[in-house]
Amino acid sequence: MRPKVTTPAHRTDRLAELVCSNTFKSTETTSAHGLLKAELRLLGSVLLACADESRVPGGSALAVDRDAFSARATERVSGHPNVTLVREEATALPEPGIVATGPLTSEALSQAIAAALGADALAFYDAIAPIVSSESLDTARLYRASRYGKGEGADYWNAPLGREEYGAFLGALRTADQYRAHEFDAVPYFEGCLPVEEMAARGEDTLRFGPMKPVGLADPRTGKEPWAVVQLRQEDRAGQMWNLVGFQTRLRTGEQQRVFRMIPGLERAEFLRYGSIHRNSYVNTPKCLSPHLALRDRPATLFAGQLTGGEGYTESLGTGLLAGLNLARILRGKQPLVPPPTSMLGGLLRYLREAEPARFQPMNANFGLLAPLEQAPRNRERRNAALAQRALADMAAFREALEA
Repeated sequence: MRPKVTTPAHRTDRLAELVCSNTFKSTETTSAHGLLKAELRLLGSVLLACADESRVPGGSALAVDRDAFSARATERVSGHPNVTLVREEATALPEPGIVATGPLTSEALSQAIAAALGADALAFYDAIAPIVSSESLDTARLYRASRYGKGEGADYWNAPLGREEYGAFLGALRTADQYRAHEFDAVPYFEGCLPVEEMAARGEDTLRFGPMKPVGLADPRTGKEPWAVVQLRQEDRAGQMWNLVGFQTRLRTGEQQRVFRMIPGLERAEFLRYGSIHRNSYVNTPKCLSPHLALRDRPATLFAGQLTGGEGYTESLGTGLLAGLNLARILRGKQPLVPPPTSMLGGLLRYLREAEPARFQPMNANFGLLAPLEQAPRNRERRNAALAQRALADMAAFREALEA
C-alpha cells in the first residue's frame, strides 16, 4: 500500500524494506536460522538470492545493505513480466491469494481479518517469555509440582530461590540493560502482563506475589514452600522446550542470559527463544487456520509471514515461500503440502498448528521445534549437525514431492 498509505515504521516506497535489524542471522547449518536458510535455498527462495546480492561483512551472519536489499527485491517484482504491482491499500481478503502484511497491518485489513476469523483471533500485542531447552536444565536443582497439585500434579519444573538468592536476582534484574523500543513499537503495558523488570522496580515483594509466588508449591524434598519460585511450563509435546512462566521482558538478549541464568537450575540454560514485548499483529493460527495456513473454509486464501506467528525475517521468508508454492498447487488442482516435522520449516509449521490456542504466541526457528533423533549425540554441535543433515535430506525429498 505504500507510499499511498504509510506506516509509522517504513521510510521508503520500496518493497522488502527492513525496519529493524539488517541481518538474517547465521548461515551455518548447525544453527537454527542457518538450517532454515539452507532449506529455503533448496526450495528456490528469491529473497535469499536478493540478500546474497546485497550482502555486507557480518561474519557467519547474512547481513545486508538495507537499501540495496529492498532495491533488489523491488526490481525482481516490478520487472517480472508476469507480475503487476498495485500500489493501493487492500481492505478485503483475497480469494485466491496470500495475506502477508506483517506486524503493521492496516486498520481496514485488520478488521477484514477479524471479521473472517472472529474478533478474538487477531492480537496486536506481544508479551513473550523466554523458552529454554530441556537438556540444558540442571533438574537436580529443580522439582516437579503443580500449584496445589492441580492438573496431573507435577506438570511444571520449579526453580526454588532462598531469600538471599531472590535478593541477588532482584538486584541484577533492576540494573540490567533493557531494549529501547522504536517509537512505532512503543507498547502501553497491561497491568496483568508487565515485564518482570517493571515488576522488580515496583517493590521487593512484587515478583514474590506475582510470577514468582511460592504459595501452593512446596518443595517435596523439604516439605516447605521456598521464598520464591520460578515455574517452567512444557511448551511442546516432546518436552524439549520449557517456558519461564510470566517472564515477559524487554531485557537485551545478553542480559537475559546473564540474569536468568542466576535462577537455580538454569545456570547453563540454552535459550531457544528470548523474551520480548512489542507491537505485533498476529493471527491465532492453531485456532483459526488450516495446516497449510489458509482459512479453514477458503483453502485458497492463505496467510504468511509474521502474521501467522512465525517470528523473524527468515521465518517470514519460509512461510511466504511455502504459501506461494502451495497456492500454485491449489490453482493447478493439486493438494497443498506441508514440510516434514524433521525440517526446520516443517517444525515451525507444526508448532503453528499444534500449539495450545489459549496460550499461543509467536515462535522463532530453534532446534526444539524438530522431531527428536532416535539416537541423539550428547554433544550439542554433533546433535545439531545430525539434525541438520536429516532435515536437508527430508527437505530435498519434500521438494521432489512439490514438483511432482
